[in-house]
Amino acid sequence: MSAAHLYISAAHKSSGKTTLSIALCAALRADGDVVQPFKKGPDYIDPLWLGQAAGRPCHNLDFNTMQRNEIEELFAAKMQGADIGLIEGNKGLYDGLALDGSNSNAALAAQLGSAIVLVLDSQGMTRGVAPLILGYQAFDPAIRIVGVILNKVGGSRHEAKLRSVIEHYTDVRVIGSVHKNEELVISERHLGLVPSNELGGSQAHIRRMAELVRDQVDLAALREMAATSRPPRVFERAPATAVATQRVRLAYASDAAFGFYYAGDLEALRVAGAELIPFSPLHDSGLPACDGVFLGGGFPETHMQALEENAAMRQAMAAYIEADGPVYAECGGLMYLCDRLTWDGNTRKMAGVIPAEVVMHRKPQGRGYVRLRETGVHPWPLSTDGTEPIPAHEFHYSALTALPQGFEYAYQVERGYGLDGEHDGLRYRNLLASYAHLRDTRSHPWAARFVQFVRKVATERAEVPGTAGPNERK
Repeated sequence: MSAAHLYISAAHKSSGKTTLSIALCAALRADGDVVQPFKKGPDYIDPLWLGQAAGRPCHNLDFNTMQRNEIEELFAAKMQGADIGLIEGNKGLYDGLALDGSNSNAALAAQLGSAIVLVLDSQGMTRGVAPLILGYQAFDPAIRIVGVILNKVGGSRHEAKLRSVIEHYTDVRVIGSVHKNEELVISERHLGLVPSNELGGSQAHIRRMAELVRDQVDLAALREMAATSRPPRVFERAPATAVATQRVRLAYASDAAFGFYYAGDLEALRVAGAELIPFSPLHDSGLPACDGVFLGGGFPETHMQALEENAAMRQAMAAYIEADGPVYAECGGLMYLCDRLTWDGNTRKMAGVIPAEVVMHRKPQGRGYVRLRETGVHPWPLSTDGTEPIPAHEFHYSALTALPQGFEYAYQVERGYGLDGEHDGLRYRNLLASYAHLRDTRSHPWAARFVQFVRKVATERAEVPGTAGPNERK
């Protein structure tokens, strides 16, 4: 197991740490290193970029959904076979919901024993960079800031001043100075970076970013600092989980419009016995032969014309659900299943399963951590008695309008917004559709429960002649 790992953080959000983390993953990989990326928090978009840059799936480390020892176990397991691990923080180093900082980036770095490299947005700064670094060092003695990367530097004179100030007043090493360059910018919109699965030419863009950063960051120094981190803890290897002998085919939406999946959740679905079959609501004319469907999140609003024009897929999806096909839809998947989608004055037809219109707003309608409690009508219950609260996450600018009365909801929302401020998890036949994004964890292994439900429905259909769905094996 590699002992080398670094925590890439910043003084505040929008400092450029995501862009630099992506470029560093790609540059280290190009040098022959096996790079394992991680992302703090419940993000989907940054891990897509980091995973593509590193060539290994990026895994999320999240205090909200994971137990603390579970975080360390996942970290240790995924570091197996890697030469270096890069953990990208969210927001600023000391930012977090808890007043005591117990869920901050600093807390996670301390728990993992990671040396920290601080990315500093240097725009408009010279001498002021010193007290900033000194303050961040002194605020929490449990962490180690071993280096800084100056970002968005204005030129060689600006760089020289910054380096001179840091060398004179601090003991922190400057391992890089990245000058402002439009080629290091990734397009953004309302939820952050444009996902790599949607941006054409993303791999070429990553290569170019790596080339630019390689010339401006000392990768050898980066590796030296990573080697000073505490080795991942050694955990007693748990008995291998047996894959179910009765496998099911699970189709999951994967294209430019839909791509929000946790790497660990896809792994958990496979371990539970699902053969994952990707399909495209944008381009395919129908569902593949399958026993169930997973419609993950994404940006259907930016592709709504193409989704409307693919009437064959919309009709196939609706027919599958009406035939009691098991379907789980999150956020963007929920939006796709509604009657219509309206954004920026344009309205397009969607699959028409949920009799409501989805309207995009200028401000988030639901954002942040949520806590759900089951109501008793969940098709594949997550908690044994329905009383244990379920931590999840939501981030959506859309909201449903004119949803008729009479629907059943799997969740009561204790924190967050969901569908209407009180409910989430709309249930219709064998469909469960929600704004909340679940995370498969030790406390709430949703993946195995969903696969078990898909298997149960497939078994029941197989036992009754003539009841196999149109997209199932006969």
